[in-house]
Formats: sequence, C-alpha cells, structure tokens
Amino acid sequence: MNCRHCQKQLEHLFLDLGFAPPSNAYRSKEDLNKTELTYPLRIMVCDRCWLVQTEDFVDADEMFSPEYAYFSSTSSSWLDHASIYSSMIQKKLSLNVDSFVIEVAANDGYLLKNFVEIGIPCLGIEPTKSTANAAKKMGIEIQCEFFGAKLAEELTEKGNQADLVIGNNVYAHVPDINDFTIGLKKILKPKGTITLEFAYLLTLIQKNEFDTVYHEHFSYLSLYAVKSIFESIGLKIYDVEELDTHGGSLRVYGCHMEASFDSTTRVNGQLQKEEDMGLLELETYVHFQKQAERVKNKLLDFLNEQKMHGKSVAGYGAAAKGNTLLNYAGVKPDLLSFVCDAAPSKQGKYLPGSNIPIFLPDHIKAQKPDFILILPWNITEEITKQLSYVKDWGCKFVRAIPKLEII
Repeated sequence: MNCRHCQKQLEHLFLDLGFAPPSNAYRSKEDLNKTELTYPLRIMVCDRCWLVQTEDFVDADEMFSPEYAYFSSTSSSWLDHASIYSSMIQKKLSLNVDSFVIEVAANDGYLLKNFVEIGIPCLGIEPTKSTANAAKKMGIEIQCEFFGAKLAEELTEKGNQADLVIGNNVYAHVPDINDFTIGLKKILKPKGTITLEFAYLLTLIQKNEFDTVYHEHFSYLSLYAVKSIFESIGLKIYDVEELDTHGGSLRVYGCHMEASFDSTTRVNGQLQKEEDMGLLELETYVHFQKQAERVKNKLLDFLNEQKMHGKSVAGYGAAAKGNTLLNYAGVKPDLLSFVCDAAPSKQGKYLPGSNIPIFLPDHIKAQKPDFILILPWNITEEITKQLSYVKDWGCKFVRAIPKLEII
C-alpha cells in the first residue's frame, strides 16, 4: 500500500489491533444468527509526510450506511462545544446574513442549528440518511452525499461558495484525503476560512488513546501532516488551537495560499512541539504497540478478577472507541454483561464483535452493577454526573484509558 497523501510505499507498522468489524456496525437481534464480517485493523505510518493511516480493507459506503448510529446531539458537552464555537467564529469572521456557511459532515444538525438561529445562511453536507433527516427536521438545508472534489465542483458551479467551511471530526474519516482537501479549496471563497477539528495524533500517543483507532478513521493527524496536505493543494494554515474534546483535538484555521491572513505564532509553535515530542522520528511510532498491549492486559485482569469474586461489571456508552477496546481485548458478555447508552439509535441492539446487548440508561437502576466501565472516557465527567445515583448502592466507575483506574 502507498501513502494516501504522498504515495510513498508504506513500510512501518504503527499499531495492529487484530481483526474487528466496523466499530459503528451495531447489530440487531436477527443479526446475531448471521456471520459478522471482520477486517484487519492495522495502522501504518509514512516516514516521508508522517501521515498515520489505516490499511485499505473497508469501503466508506459500508461504514457510513443509511443506518449509521452516531448522532452528535446525544452528548450535551459536545452541544456546548458546538455552541461556543459558533458564537466565537461568527464574531471572529464577522459573519452576518450576507455570509454563507457550509459544514461538511453536518451529522444531525448539532452545529448548524446555531447559525440557523441567528439567520446566517448555511448548507450541511451529510451522506448518512439517518442523521441527515434529523438535521432537516430542524430546518437545516442538507445535501445527502459524500463530499469530495466532484461535489465541490457542482456546488461551485451553482454559486455555493462559502465564507466559512467547517469540518468537525470528518477529516480523519475520508479515504481520499487529497481529493477531499481539493474539495474544501473549491468551495471556499477567496477570502474565506476553513476550520477543521480532528483527534490529535500527538495526544493519542501521549495518552495511549489507541481505542480511537477504528476502520472509520482512515487517518490519524498531526499538524505537520495536515500542513503538508494543505500546501500541496494550495491552502495554508494560518492558526491552530489545541482542544480538550475527544480526549485531545486540534483545530486548524485554513485559507487560500494567496489570502491575506497573517499566520499566528501558534502555528510554528505547535510544529516545534511536534518535533520536540518525536513526531518526526520513526522510533516514536514503532514502539506504540506495547502501550496498547498493557492496557488490554490490565483490563482483562480487572474483569476476570471481578468475575472470580462474583462482582458484576456493566458498561456505559456504546461508543466506537469502546468497541475497539472490547474487540481488541476479546471481551464478551460473560465479562461485561451489558452496556447502556442514551442514544435511541443504539438501544435494543448489540455491540459489533462482542455482541454485548445495549440498553437504556435506566437498566442500570434495575441491575445495580458493582462497577460501571466508562467506554467513552473523553466524557467521563458528563457520565459520572448523569449516573451519580449509582453511588447509593456502592457502585464505582472504572476507566481503562490511558490506564486502568477506579474513580
């Protein structure tokens, strides 16, 4: 396989998590009697442009089906993040009723609804019908297609270029990152701004967040790699921010290469930080496997110990990252009896691979487990507040990432 950006042949393994089904391919009761397809989940690193990427095994159409179950609005903290961003960027770019905003991967309208409320025209591009329909119900104009250079050309021909192009947690999900970036450039007005947010590779390595690796993520991104991709297309990064979201993210601000935006000192500062932390050294990547193995073994030790002592462990949050962790560790219902999730789209289904049943959050009150394993650890504070009542019967919270700890 060649690098998806610079085409250099890939030779170096970053992480091998064995075989797993797509992490958002939740199963119905009927599916349990059918063969489940699994694919290798191996991550490579390019030693020329330092783009970390999955090997090619699964088509995007298969992973982002009409029944795609991830709805952004399920998380209250993510809704707050979207609201704060919308207010900030509207003021920063002086957006008004004469402006135009495009969000790529608009999901269920969690973000664009903030622009609709203040009268700024916008368009959401969202390929999954389940989430696109939810956005439409909020009065958001949605184009239900995968985004790339071809669609961007069509939008441009219709006069749909944007003052602001938003892409939150989508850049890592695209199989052809060069084509996608060409599309971003095409739909951007000459003086427009692109903002992209994505899980940050540096944080993934520092905090051992290997469970954020799954087939739906084709790329794992550093500022260095994104800068390389942008510049090859004729875009530049003029500002960057580190965020706490998703366990550690990066927000980049981009524009046309010839635009008059002055680059902030934060760009070079962040690039220097990456170099200092070893992101331009092969050794940093090839030793990461051992960190994942330690987490897997500690989790299995904990679950087996609780079973031996007659204690029950339930999970909370049927998140994709949780599926990566459970499948890598080989956890089944005998060790984790059930998982609860607030998303109706997941309730009554089963986790892919492990076949652990998913229930409404109220199921916790009925079953009174001794421990709750928080799978979306990035929203631990939100979950522990929601489930604070479990302390009434002595239940404790557990996290496996970055290391096993009882909260």
